[in-house]
Amino acid sequence: METAQMTQPQSPQAPQEGPVFQAPKKKRKWLKRLIILLAVLAVLFFVVIRPMLGAGQAMMSMAYLNQEAQVRDMTVSVSSTGTVTPIDSYKVTALVTGEVLSAPFEEGEQVEKGALLYQIEANDAQTAVAQAELAVRQAQLSYQNASDSINPSASGSGVVQRLYVKQGDMISAGSPIADIGDTSTMTLTAAFHSADAKNLYIGQQALVTVDGTLETLTGTIESVSGADEVGPGGALLRQVKLRVSNPGALTASTSATVTVGDIDCAAGGVFEPNLQQTIVSMAGGEVAALHVSVGSRVSYGTVLATLGGTSAGSTLENAAIALENAQLSLQRAQDAMDNYQITAPISGTVIEKNFKAGDTIENASLTAAGGNLAVIYDMSTLTFEMRIDELDINKIQVGQEVTITSDAVEGASFSGVVDKVSINGTTVSGRTTYPITVNILDPGELKPGMNVSADVIVERVGEVLSVPVEAVNRGSERPYVLVAGAKAVDKDGNLTDPTALERREVTLGRNDESYIEILDGLEAGEKVYWLNEVSNPFAMMMG
Repeated sequence: METAQMTQPQSPQAPQEGPVFQAPKKKRKWLKRLIILLAVLAVLFFVVIRPMLGAGQAMMSMAYLNQEAQVRDMTVSVSSTGTVTPIDSYKVTALVTGEVLSAPFEEGEQVEKGALLYQIEANDAQTAVAQAELAVRQAQLSYQNASDSINPSASGSGVVQRLYVKQGDMISAGSPIADIGDTSTMTLTAAFHSADAKNLYIGQQALVTVDGTLETLTGTIESVSGADEVGPGGALLRQVKLRVSNPGALTASTSATVTVGDIDCAAGGVFEPNLQQTIVSMAGGEVAALHVSVGSRVSYGTVLATLGGTSAGSTLENAAIALENAQLSLQRAQDAMDNYQITAPISGTVIEKNFKAGDTIENASLTAAGGNLAVIYDMSTLTFEMRIDELDINKIQVGQEVTITSDAVEGASFSGVVDKVSINGTTVSGRTTYPITVNILDPGELKPGMNVSADVIVERVGEVLSVPVEAVNRGSERPYVLVAGAKAVDKDGNLTDPTALERREVTLGRNDESYIEILDGLEAGEKVYWLNEVSNPFAMMMG
């Protein structure tokens, strides 16, 4: 039957293949797995995660440093670095070329300022100096002649007997200016027989008889001729010249005879003035001034008149310019000579000598030597320069004490003093620093070129209550420190809860590199805490 066939699948074998009996079995397996997973998670929490949380809490506590506020002896200083240099140095250079004749010094020697370092062959320069000296002498003569030409002067001593010009006259070269004569003494030339003249000598006294008045005067022989002359009747004569003081009546027309001892002259003579000359102008121009009058007594070189006008002025000015140019040329030649003899400009130690006697200084050899013949250091004082931040420069003053150390001289310290404070600052990335110069008082083993670290002692504060600089927070209106409240530490004083640290406002004073003065807000012995970012792993991970 069709009905039976439809129920045929209901046979005893059908339940094994149908889904009705398999679903309950799957639900029981997932439940087991869930229970096992929860158990594993519980084990992981107690074995791994919980210890890690405890360790993290401990590490957080360990990331804080602490120190008690204490009374310390504080010195306020400003620190920087520098490089040691000598107080003075000089690079000896050459302005000329040539062979080195001598170089009497050696590297490492001490030389004094002005000592000869190099003597360089200078034949051409010496010739130039000699020529320049001759040019100066020639220019001086030309100037003197020009000056004399506009200032006519007496060529001997005497009395002005006549003036040919007056002030304002226009004269030309060769015009007479004045007659000058000296009649205070007169000269007389008389002829003696040659045989008698041979017995006369210079300085011998003679008796002079004036013709007409028969007045007798005393004269002195000035010269006796050595040559014979033929006189009247063929007699051999010699001329004898005498000087006679003029009592006032002798003139150029007065004649006289002479007797020397018992020797009479063969023929007398006529008196002549000691000086009789006419001064003439050597240049043309206007008589701007007349400095003498008739009867004035003058001596050699006395200026009689001064000429003016364009021509006379130009002549003198041109001569003056020529003389000045010649003198300048001589000075240049002499200065050039100085370049061939090189001396030490400072006292110090020779640290470099690049040329010796026999070497030739030329452009190529100088370039190879860095342009230097030698280098001298004055190491009587060593010094160095420090760069000081703009926030600290106003604390620095000349004379302040400086303590110095150097890695090159391990374990040693040196003292110095601030020598100069410059206001010529240098700005880099918005921050300005100023140079100061420090003189080292006890250089010891320090040498030029060594690097040093230095602290300028600004103030010795004395004993004050202080805490580490990094313990102070300045992120609010007033600075503050962190101190431990009752909940932040355990019974042994160990920090257990950093979040329970209390904020304490403080009043700050002076500070050095490590500590800062606390004026108010803390007591000695109170412990302050601060985060040590370098050793804090959480801070490091965040960074």
